[in-house]
Amino acid sequence: MNFTTNYILENYILNTKWEDLPINVQERAIVCSIDLMTALILGSKGNQYKAGVSLAKSIYRDGNNTVIGLDDKFDFIGATVALGHASNSFDIDDGHNMIKGHPGTSIIAGILAAALEKDITYKEFLTTLVVSYETAIRSGLAMQKHYNYLHSTGAYGAVGTSAGVSRIFGLSKEQLNNALSIADFHAPLTPVMRAVEYPSMNKDGVPFGALIGAMAVLETLSGTTGKTHLLELDEFEYLLNSLGEKYEIMNLYFKPFTCCRWAHPAILASNSLINKYNINKDEIVRVNVHTFDSATRLSKIVPKTTDEAQYNISFPIAVGIVDGDVGIEQVIDHNLDREEVISFMNKINFVVDEEIEARFPAERLCKVEFILENGTAYMSDLFAPIGEAKDNVDIKWIKEKFERITKPLLTKENQNRILSLLSNENNVSMKKVVEIVNDCLIEYAYI
Repeated sequence: MNFTTNYILENYILNTKWEDLPINVQERAIVCSIDLMTALILGSKGNQYKAGVSLAKSIYRDGNNTVIGLDDKFDFIGATVALGHASNSFDIDDGHNMIKGHPGTSIIAGILAAALEKDITYKEFLTTLVVSYETAIRSGLAMQKHYNYLHSTGAYGAVGTSAGVSRIFGLSKEQLNNALSIADFHAPLTPVMRAVEYPSMNKDGVPFGALIGAMAVLETLSGTTGKTHLLELDEFEYLLNSLGEKYEIMNLYFKPFTCCRWAHPAILASNSLINKYNINKDEIVRVNVHTFDSATRLSKIVPKTTDEAQYNISFPIAVGIVDGDVGIEQVIDHNLDREEVISFMNKINFVVDEEIEARFPAERLCKVEFILENGTAYMSDLFAPIGEAKDNVDIKWIKEKFERITKPLLTKENQNRILSLLSNENNVSMKKVVEIVNDCLIEYAYI
């Protein structure tokens, strides 16, 4: 293997300024910030976050950083651990088709914790998000090609986290190179297809990726040395040469439903049939879902936990048919035993469609057939998820998502208060941002 240390990546991470970014990339950074706050707000109500907070309290010392949804204060690592258990908790975060995972959720914990630790402005936070996304996604592309194995979110998240935290902590390019090396070397394996078939809080490995990325920076500052990271390999020079010209953050997709992206096309296709033909859902006796192989491998068990409900194919389709939506109220633990939804799960059959399979992972497609009790059959059009990169998700789209998804947790007034704060780059401190979000959450009676 031939490694070349020319600091292209390091200089990009450390020297990029907000004013250097194209207008569409600036807007996308704001879109990502609103979407990640949506994920953290929902995550603050989940059992995974409870576990992360408990761990942080038991191991890490007190600090001055207040995290989302709590009055408790943590040091930098404690905040990273806690937030790392929130961001992916309800599977509502962004994704990137070609790395088959979720870069935003993998970097937000460490970056937000560092932003609180150093009390940076929202504008600097947004800039850091951009360079961290660009690092994490390129790292994911390199990992999958180099190892020929589907490392999921936590793996490249460690590298993206170390990039953002290093920038906020003011490391030199040499120190940053060292931190990237440590994060890349120790990045978790995260065998995502195991989590697909056996869903649990293991999921995408986000908490461990966040912790490793943050620790890589502290290890560097403490004198630990590393050497080389994958993006220094000559074979990945093309990924670095496009920095500042091609923005992978523009290739993200955004999720309208609190479940695995692979179930989204079937939810949309099912709702389209119901609306188009004015179908009474009680008349449906069979649902045939034509999709790609990986989607059919998602769990089909009757879920007992939120994680089992999200990393599932039958449950979100069934609850989407019954309720017309899949949000926090549909996947929260105490709403999982609804007999009507469980009955619909038993009506769903899955078929691997070879044409659809051939177009995966660049496209995630599906069509659904309903068989009614009178024998009538209806087949949907071919559906892709909404919020894809080609859909050019803008601030208006992401605000509408925020309002719909957080409705059970925030008053309309408080939704507007948070959106007003996050919708433009500004010099408000990140401590103040989190304080305002928490004020909005705490005063409302939530789930």
